[in-house]
Amino acid sequence: MSVFIMKRSLFATLFLLAVGLGLSAQQSGMPAPAAAPKCDIGMEQPLFKTLPGQTPYRIPAIASTHNGTLLAITDYRPCGGDIGFGRVDLRYRFSANNGMTWSEELVLAEGDGIKGSPTCGYGDAAIVADSRSDEVIIVCVTGNTVYSHSSTTRQNPNRVAILRSHDNGHSWSTPQDITESVYSLFDGSRLGNVNALFFGSGRICQSRIIKVGRYYRLYAALCARPGGNRVVYSDDFGRTWKSLGSIHTSPAPEGDEPKIEELPNGNVVLSSRAWGGRIYNIYSYISRRKATGVWSEPVASAGVQGGVQAVKNSCNGEILIVDAIHKKSRKTVRLALQSVPLGPGRSRVGIYFKPLYSQLYYRTPSQFAADWKGPYEVSKINSAYSTMVQQPDGRIAFFYEEETYGQGAAYTQIYVPLCIEQITHGEFTAKMPRKNLLAPIKKTLSPQHR
Repeated sequence: MSVFIMKRSLFATLFLLAVGLGLSAQQSGMPAPAAAPKCDIGMEQPLFKTLPGQTPYRIPAIASTHNGTLLAITDYRPCGGDIGFGRVDLRYRFSANNGMTWSEELVLAEGDGIKGSPTCGYGDAAIVADSRSDEVIIVCVTGNTVYSHSSTTRQNPNRVAILRSHDNGHSWSTPQDITESVYSLFDGSRLGNVNALFFGSGRICQSRIIKVGRYYRLYAALCARPGGNRVVYSDDFGRTWKSLGSIHTSPAPEGDEPKIEELPNGNVVLSSRAWGGRIYNIYSYISRRKATGVWSEPVASAGVQGGVQAVKNSCNGEILIVDAIHKKSRKTVRLALQSVPLGPGRSRVGIYFKPLYSQLYYRTPSQFAADWKGPYEVSKINSAYSTMVQQPDGRIAFFYEEETYGQGAAYTQIYVPLCIEQITHGEFTAKMPRKNLLAPIKKTLSPQHR
């Protein structure tokens, strides 16, 4: 029996004994939980296994499509390192039943591994599925340049590619290079031309509120140098991109890998990787249609009361805001979730939560950064990047990296469906995002789409 199965089986047995049978802390010999979650507890599943000495997987991305299909994407790294060092492929699996079962592993984009080739590799995927149609896009890094190297410049940049599906991820276009259209947005910036950038991996955000033309607006956060993070938006579902805010300022000059989310009032919050936690900043609209507005000043979560803490690490994580119901009052509230490795170091990936009862809880970056609750510990061992979306059944599809099969086997990509009750220790429950009716899958995916 594998270490993974033994670990999960033991956890499941203890959880059912302590919670399902209602034993007290004294009877079970375990600390009593803050509240016993009553929800459909889902078991973790290793979707992409990294075993000692074998080709590693890295960088999780996940989406829930218009028809309810879950798409899980990751890097497969024959070169053994990050995108830019050699051949990297994008692989994916899909589920049509809220993550109960998954398809075989499929090739989304395959690098040619040729030194200097603009198609040497494809990695660091960021994904979004349109909320009103069958379209899905993935934006990724492509080529053979390394983000942090001095040889990567405006003339020899980290390249950017986009892949598009019109049928909920059943088939995909070949990768289209959009490098120049993104980099040129920042030419002439007083911060200097951008020499290297990439879209923050994981989840691209789609607005629930702002619709200009056919689509609801997309937001993507960029890791860029020099000058720090930038944010772009698209009103045509990724066919063109524009800078959100002035190209002469950065919402997080010291930010690293960033994520973006829409606040309940339609403004936008940036959440960027930082030592000890996150850097938050907020873009406040003057005109939503014209996308004019201003960024506030960035705030580090580690320096505020009740802020998100990532002890002795700086690591990618995800921010997500969902509808929830406060169980005592039965009132609907927007609930913010933030994942990070709790630490020390890259270990114990977990999720903090914060109810956004009114604008007083998120009007400024300082207000948003303060007074988080939790955290809920997802992993008990070495673990790193994470991302999440809400499934049609209301649970959170949490997709993260873990050294499941031994220290140094970095990383197996783990999927687990989490109830809002679990994450919030029984304080909140999910408000269903839409009818829990999944459209049947009418097509069968071929082994490769590239």
